[in-house]
Amino acid sequence: MGLKHHTIILVPHSRAKFRKWTVSSRQLATAGLVAVLLLLLAAVSTWSFFFTSIDKAQLTQLEEENLRLREVNQDFETGVRDLTRQLADFEDRTRQLAIVAGLDGLGLEQDPGIGGEDLLLPEQGTLGHLNDRTDILDRGLQSISAELAEGLQLAAATPSISPVRGLLTSSYGYRSDPVTGQRALHRAIDISTSPGRPVKATADGVVLRARRNGRLGNSVDLSHGHGMVTRYGHLASYKVEPGQRVRRGEVIGFVGNTGRTTGFHLHYEVRVEGQPVNPLAYILDKRPSRS
Repeated sequence: MGLKHHTIILVPHSRAKFRKWTVSSRQLATAGLVAVLLLLLAAVSTWSFFFTSIDKAQLTQLEEENLRLREVNQDFETGVRDLTRQLADFEDRTRQLAIVAGLDGLGLEQDPGIGGEDLLLPEQGTLGHLNDRTDILDRGLQSISAELAEGLQLAAATPSISPVRGLLTSSYGYRSDPVTGQRALHRAIDISTSPGRPVKATADGVVLRARRNGRLGNSVDLSHGHGMVTRYGHLASYKVEPGQRVRRGEVIGFVGNTGRTTGFHLHYEVRVEGQPVNPLAYILDKRPSRS
């Protein structure tokens, strides 16, 4: 069977000379196959170009994100190390404050001895562990704060200064009564000084009584809490009233000779849990001079 031939005539326009080609069926089939192959090759090239570009862009983006994550992780580890060091320092300071406050232990954990650059043990480098240590430290500081506040309150409420400057004319203990001459227990000290001299509260407290009190004449009783009471007698006058709060060093009255007395002086008592004690033990500044 012979090859079929086909004639292709090209007429550019009506006046131009037409052109004619004669091709066989085999040539047309070959040309069609070549055209199909070229189309397939173009499609594959186009697909490869776009998808390869996308993959490269995604890869670049992933690499950049991975680099950022590594930097963030490194910063996080550095921050945790710094926080661990600071926390250990705060714990040491808290232990020292606990000793000052008189507390034996606050449940603060001691870190194991380690060295080198890496200060984090696996179980210690977690935020949970740091949060636990922070909670313990917070509770410890609260205990110290409460203990110190109580200590400061006790210090402020403890008589510690002389109520007035003068001569110690009568000590605490047994003596010869200046009026009767008989041996008797003197539960206070007598400080002789100029009439009208200011008498000061020897500690923070509340006025229990300010009144005329028999043999003590005009007297003021102060309650300082913690079972401590001070009494100031033979006053010419007083300038406080019951229920009033006073501070250490505040003037509460003036030296006189009211009541059962032989001259101008201050009768000063200190009682602890209702029992009289030697007031000289509670005068930490300049004590009255002995006559």
